[in-house]
Amino acid sequence: MPVPSPSRTGPAGGTRRRRRGPRTWLAALPLLIFTGLCFGLPVAALLYGAVTGTDPATGATRLTGEHLRRSLQGPYLGSLVGSVQLSALTAVIGSLAGVLIAQAIVTSRRTWLRSATLTASGVLANFGGVPLAFAFIATAGISGVVTRLADLDSLGWNLYSFTGIAVVYLYFLTPLMVLVTIPALDGLRPQWREAAQNSGATGRQFWRLVGLPVLAPSLLGGFVLLFGSAFAAHATAAALVGGSVPLVTLKIADALSGNVLVGQENVALALSLDMIVIAGLVMAVYLPLQRRSARWLR
Repeated sequence: MPVPSPSRTGPAGGTRRRRRGPRTWLAALPLLIFTGLCFGLPVAALLYGAVTGTDPATGATRLTGEHLRRSLQGPYLGSLVGSVQLSALTAVIGSLAGVLIAQAIVTSRRTWLRSATLTASGVLANFGGVPLAFAFIATAGISGVVTRLADLDSLGWNLYSFTGIAVVYLYFLTPLMVLVTIPALDGLRPQWREAAQNSGATGRQFWRLVGLPVLAPSLLGGFVLLFGSAFAAHATAAALVGGSVPLVTLKIADALSGNVLVGQENVALALSLDMIVIAGLVMAVYLPLQRRSARWLR
């Protein structure tokens, strides 16, 4: 009887995975090249511009931390704080609303409701930029239809404010959270709920001890996605509030175009580097939890 090769069979008779050879890396080489060109080069150029400066007298390029220092002072720091506050607020509200809507859809027996909601969410999640800003200006602006009919001015409503832009962002962030959450809710196995009920657990105990711990990384991933979408949004805010609300994307655009001060391009690159660092810190919290829960929702 032939003896199984030890390189393919484990000590318990199970089959081991074959080692990845050079062909696997060759297959991924086009993707690595594309990623390096589309992401690596821009990040390298951004980093180089953020930490270097040109001497106006000699024209020599030298390393400097002046741009990074200025990006964390005065109005630039205020724009970073404003963007983080707006992104965190809209991500929290959008996540809660999206989870509740997704749970209602998953538990509903009406298949047409699920299809209609998913279709609408897919459309609304990609509806942004200048068209979204114009739609809200025509609807809830100073002379908007809803503003006049509901007399929102007497209630202190102002579309061109921090609250107004937060409402606009929720228009596309909440449907995005619905699209992200529904697959995670579908991954909750009915056997888990049945086992909890057979053990005498109530519905609240099931969600507190089983459902939410399993869904937590996916929900946190949705929050990170919403935070990043709001943090990087520019066209909607630029068309809606201009410079009345301090946001880092608007400050970067002003610095690059020289609307405020001339020669601030390197400060804009430093602000972009600050955005990358903030996004990286948020992702650093999410990735370990995502790997931890991946095995439960397969």
